[in-house]
Amino acid sequence: MQNDEQAIRELISTWLSASKAGDTAKVLSLMTDDVVFLVCGRPPMRGKADFAASQAALAEVDIDATSEIQEIKVLGDWAYVWTQLSVVITPKNGGDANRRSGNTLHSAKTRRQVAARSRCKHAWASVAVIES
Repeated sequence: MQNDEQAIRELISTWLSASKAGDTAKVLSLMTDDVVFLVCGRPPMRGKADFAASQAALAEVDIDATSEIQEIKVLGDWAYVWTQLSVVITPKNGGDANRRSGNTLHSAKTRRQVAARSRCKHAWASVAVIES
C-alpha cells in the first residue's frame, strides 16, 4: 500500500506542475473520460471533454496551486485522497490575482488506476472541489 500512497502523491504533484505550466494535455492524461468535477455554486463538469473545453478560458492567466494532503486511504479496489487546495489565478496582462481555497476529495475506482498514474491512462474517476 505504501507504493500506492506514493503514486497518489506523485499524481497530485504532476497535476499541479502541469497546471502551472499550462500543459492541458498532461492534465487530461491524468483523468478518466468519465471524470466529474463538483465545484461549489456551479453545475457539475462531467467528463474529460467538458474539462478540456473549460481550459480555453485559462489561456490568459497563470495558475499557481498548492495541495496539502490531509489523508490518503487505499481500501482494496478503492482509493481516495483528501487535500486542502489553494489556487492563485493571475491575469497575464496584469491585474489582481484571484485566490481560491478549499477541500478536495479525489477517488479512484481501483487501486491499480491510482498506482498506475502515468503508466496507464486511467487515474481519477471523480474529483470534488469545495471552494471558499
